[in-house]
This record gives sequence, structure tokens and C-alpha cells, in this order.
Amino acid sequence: MSEIGKNKKTTIYDLAALSGVSASAVSAILNGSWKKRRISANLAEKVTRIAEEQGYAVNRQASLLRSARSKTIGMIVPKYDNRYFGSIVEKFEEMARERGLFPVITCTRRDPALEAEAAKTMLSWQVDCMIVTGATDPDRIAEICANAGVPALNLDLPGSRAPSVISANFDGARALTRRLLQHSPANAPLLFIGGRGGDHNTRERLRGFLAAHQEAGLTVPETHILLCGYRAEKAEAALENYFHGHRDAQSGFFVNSTISLEGVVRFLSGQGMLRGEPRRAMGCFDWDPFVAMLGDDIMMVKQDVGAMMTEVFRQVESGISGTSLTEIPVELMV
Repeated sequence: MSEIGKNKKTTIYDLAALSGVSASAVSAILNGSWKKRRISANLAEKVTRIAEEQGYAVNRQASLLRSARSKTIGMIVPKYDNRYFGSIVEKFEEMARERGLFPVITCTRRDPALEAEAAKTMLSWQVDCMIVTGATDPDRIAEICANAGVPALNLDLPGSRAPSVISANFDGARALTRRLLQHSPANAPLLFIGGRGGDHNTRERLRGFLAAHQEAGLTVPETHILLCGYRAEKAEAALENYFHGHRDAQSGFFVNSTISLEGVVRFLSGQGMLRGEPRRAMGCFDWDPFVAMLGDDIMMVKQDVGAMMTEVFRQVESGISGTSLTEIPVELMV
């Protein structure tokens, strides 16, 4: 195959000559209307490849106006400040690009107004679908997307107006609590620290936490459930307030995220309790390998980001529809 001279701007007619099709067919392929012309996918791929090899620049915005697909996929994430969400973003980008999709990602800081604004902005750029990760109001975003004719899928936190892919929060929390109670020298109810009562994942983890206690014949006092949000300083303050009234408590800890764990460790270290005796059982529904540096007695739940994203893209490729809930098993890291 000959190449067009470097000093000559490549035209549609040049591409037609190189690919052996008409100029109108090349134009239809490059502007995204080739399906209407009943041009085969193989031929469309061939012409597109030749255009890329020749450095032909497609007018992207004009093409979008005539194309049914932009090959752009959007993701909303709540935070970047822990390994879990960072891993989700990284895996999402990797798998999107493997499929010829361009990923667009924005962080909305658990702010419902920012979530809605981000969704509307992405839709204005004609994303093909929206992956809504850990949103405070996923149903609102699903409604915005539905009004624009764009499918949405919830990741990490479920909604009722679009399909959802989440971790098996109840099973993971129950398994972690069982192990913590087995290793707790105090034989007393654990403290549950972090999360929000209105958050689905927190509710399911708390349900698993309570179920494991019930199996062990233990009752959890309301004072042991510290739903203080996810910020480290709030977890630290919640523990300080708890131990102010329970100075001799020897309870272990079920921590609802690594962000909250930072506050728990900060408090215990400041009180000289991190390495005190008897040792308190400690576990976290989240995972970060650096936690092992604090000691080998901190148990963690690792969410399977790879399996979650595989299921997300399976649904993207098969056509997002319905309101199904898919739970992905987690791994107990002991």
C-alpha cells in the first residue's frame, strides 16, 4: 500500500483510492453513518485503520453530530483518597481503552449537587453510557441519564432505577466479625466504627456485624455503633468520646473503611493503646497493603475490583438494562 506524501494533506479521495471504495463510502465511515449505508463492519474497520495510518484528522465534533455512538464512557467517583476507589478508576480506564472506548472520569466528593452537574456535563458531550460509582443519590443520576436516552449503571452503591454491581457487604462483614470475635481476648461485643446510617453498604455491613454477634450469643449495645461518617478525624473524635465514658473497655474494632481506620489508629496510638495489653482485635472492611506495617493482627476485607469491573463491562457490551443487583464476593485478608 502506498503512502500519501508527507507534505500533502490527505483527503477523502486519497483514502478512497487506497482502500478501493468510493469517496462517499469513506465519508460515511468516517462520520459514523456507515450503518445506514449498509456498509460492513469489516470494511468500516479497514477504512478507519487506513485513515489512522495516513494521519487523516476526523472532525470529531462534526462526526459526533451524525454518529449514534461517541465511543466515550463516563464515570462518576466520590473520592480519590483511598486505594479502593483509586483501583476502580485505574481498572475502569484500562478496560475501557481495551475496548476502544475513551474514559471520562470526575470526582464529585459525595456532593449530590456536584453529582447531578457532572452527569449533565458528561451527557452534553454525548457519552455512550454512565458508570455511577458510590453516588449519594444514584437514582437522580439514573433519571437524568434516562431523560437523555443514555444508559446508567451503579457501581459500589446500588440504586433502584438502574442495574447495580456491588460487593457482598453482608457476607464480608459477617465473615470478618466472626474472625474478630474468635481472636478477641475480651469475649465482648466489638465496636463498629465509620460509615453513614443512610448508606446501603454501611447498613449491610452493620447487618452482617450484628448477625455474627448473634451467632456468638452476644448483644451489641447501641453505644458500640459509631456511625460517624468516613473522615479520619470523625472516627478519632468518636472513639475519644466513647472511651471518655468507657475507660476500661477492652472491645475490639470493626472499622468501616481505611479512611476511618486512619482515625482509629491515630487515637489508639495517641492513647498508648495500639500495642497495649490485652491486644484488641481489629479489622477493616477495606484493604491497603500498607496496613500490614502496623502489625500482622489487623484483618481486612479486600473488595474484588477486577471482578466488579469485568461485570460492569459485560453489561456495557451486552446492553445495560433493567434494575438487577449483582453482588461480587469479597476476600478476607488475614
